[in-house]
Amino acid sequence: MTKNESILRFGKVSFSYEEGIPLLSEVDFSVRRFSKITIMGQNGAGKSTIFNLITKKIKPDSGNINIANNLSIAISRQVIPRKELDLNVKEFFEKCFLEKVYDIEPKIKNVLEIVNLEAPMDKIVKSFSGGQQARLLLASALIQNPDLLLLDEPTNNLDKEGIEHLTKFLINYEKTCIVISHDAKFLNSFTDGVLYLDVFTKKIEQYTGNYLDVQEEIAIRQERDSRKNALIAKTAQLNYEKYNFFAHKGGKMRVVAKRMKEKAEIIKEQRVDIRREDKTIRPFVIEAQKDIGGLILGISKVKIIKKTKTSERSVKIEVRKNEHLLLKGPNGIGKSTLLESIVRNESDGIFVSPDIKIGYYRQDFSNLDFNNTVYKTLSLAAGEQEEQVLRNVAAGFLINNDLMSSKIEELSEGQKGLVSFACLVLEKPGLLILDEPTNHINFRHIPIIAEALNKYMGAMVIVSHVPEFIAKIRIDSVLDLEK
Repeated sequence: MTKNESILRFGKVSFSYEEGIPLLSEVDFSVRRFSKITIMGQNGAGKSTIFNLITKKIKPDSGNINIANNLSIAISRQVIPRKELDLNVKEFFEKCFLEKVYDIEPKIKNVLEIVNLEAPMDKIVKSFSGGQQARLLLASALIQNPDLLLLDEPTNNLDKEGIEHLTKFLINYEKTCIVISHDAKFLNSFTDGVLYLDVFTKKIEQYTGNYLDVQEEIAIRQERDSRKNALIAKTAQLNYEKYNFFAHKGGKMRVVAKRMKEKAEIIKEQRVDIRREDKTIRPFVIEAQKDIGGLILGISKVKIIKKTKTSERSVKIEVRKNEHLLLKGPNGIGKSTLLESIVRNESDGIFVSPDIKIGYYRQDFSNLDFNNTVYKTLSLAAGEQEEQVLRNVAAGFLINNDLMSSKIEELSEGQKGLVSFACLVLEKPGLLILDEPTNHINFRHIPIIAEALNKYMGAMVIVSHVPEFIAKIRIDSVLDLEK
């Protein structure tokens, strides 16, 4: 095994989920053994599809995918499939293998130690927090000890400690790894190459260097190409002006004019395609429910979960109109459980103002009906609002007509996130509950989302482990479950 050996190669690979709507077009790239590669691209561009092609879950429409002989591959998925949520820990890991693995429990304990998670073998998967499920997903790939490790948004739901633990692991990882992520700081700590999936050309651009190196290289290239095109346009324009001048002359001058026009056309063809930036969502406003006031949310008692033990603690939290509460604490301490209690308004120690409309961004999107189309989902959120309003909101979140007819289960996780935000805009809630709202979201959208939340005039409770995002948002009070 040599470092420069190519273990994976895509040769003119094309793929589409629907006939006539290509997702990938003649994609070319290769991956060397022991490299650590990032796949970048817009939500829905096809990054997870690349992983599905590598693992042979799907087949390309055309082109070749060459994988080194006897190369073992394992993938850490973005989310745990719903059909696996009712499994216990032991059953969950047993499903990672095609054949029965005897004496698997010591292997599970070892891999859980690597991802820094304590978990009894009989604990049901759906009872873990989002951050703990993220660690389970990573462990499910690591337990297979693959030659090629595929990580799909591995930092989603992870707290600061979890991200630091994962970063250290990847820096020291001695095999090949390909990562999909929108976390720039995380990626820059270990990446030595980038595959950029361009949503416009449907092709892969391959770069060498870490994440920041590639960003700088792309910016330099864009500037260089822009200058070149400006010079070409100027030169072509001069020739067109000469053509117009000589075309009105008689005799041989018309021949000269024809030559000038032909030269201008040749020069125009030398223009280079400038790499376009990903599309970003439009600025949006989440209008608050009308005629709300007074105390909207009161919390007097919270449940704290530490090392599988639950305890109660008295607190005094009051959230009124135009007040934003940040809920803090490490993975597994009970943040999402508290948010669920608020949404259901069934727990002792939780007061929610009567008749308040709650808008809920749930980190696993399980409050959406996965069998509904996007159009039906948005229609339910819109209520009696006109269809044009619905479609304008959808377009602002990059939801086109093709996506409108797709079922929620067919969307990428990032697209589900954008649909969830579109629902919040249409619902106009008085109390906004946000559980990790930047998970899976393209980093270009995040400043726009932060601006919208800053302007929200209702009551808001937010959980986020992304400090750069929280720094952009107005926070009026903090409830730290750890302290």
